[in-house]
Amino acid sequence: MIGDFLRENEKVPLMEMDAAGYVLAGGRSSRMGTEKALVQFDGEPLVVHALRILHNARLAASIAGAHSPLESFAPVVPDSEPDRGPLGGICAALEATKARWVVFLPVDMPLLPASLVTYLLEEAQSSGTAFTVATVDGFAQTFPVVVDRAALPGLRLALESGQRGCYSAFQSAAAGLGQTIKIVPVEHAVKEGKLAHPMGLPVAGWFLNVNRPADLRRAEWSRRSRAVL
Repeated sequence: MIGDFLRENEKVPLMEMDAAGYVLAGGRSSRMGTEKALVQFDGEPLVVHALRILHNARLAASIAGAHSPLESFAPVVPDSEPDRGPLGGICAALEATKARWVVFLPVDMPLLPASLVTYLLEEAQSSGTAFTVATVDGFAQTFPVVVDRAALPGLRLALESGQRGCYSAFQSAAAGLGQTIKIVPVEHAVKEGKLAHPMGLPVAGWFLNVNRPADLRRAEWSRRSRAVL
């Protein structure tokens, strides 16, 4: 399975821009009751689905933080602050990479289309904004997020001050650079034909977080129901 995944993505050309992708996999999975990254969805671990999304967006993909050995799936950057939420993994990845633009994708969002990642990257590159996120129904989604590595000092400051919420850390780090977070309304992009889900899944379903077994069943039902249309 792992070998097939790697061979499949060796054929995907990497995006010709200064960018990299990281799967955030450092959560403790307490609501799932088992290691979330290894939970099976559509016959494969969630971490494989997340890595595939980044690869299909033509990005070199790594894993930021992990509570289980995941090195067989992709390179792993250890979480510098393993008990302080995903912000520690974000800071560790930004310190490890040489890319300017870095996409962070949680391990538990298997229904996201790769085209959304590509679109957010293009928006970030064209605007030069330190943080770029999507909105659905007017509500900002913390992930996926595109981060300019120049924001690392501000994010590190937020982490060291005890701040745990990623979105608020994005806001404070952006403000430190004299910016605000760039918001990309997903529905508008879909209506304009700039974005589409390969299975025709409605936008609201793209951002389903698989935190609990019930969420996993919802995601599986969504995928199966669209597959037979």
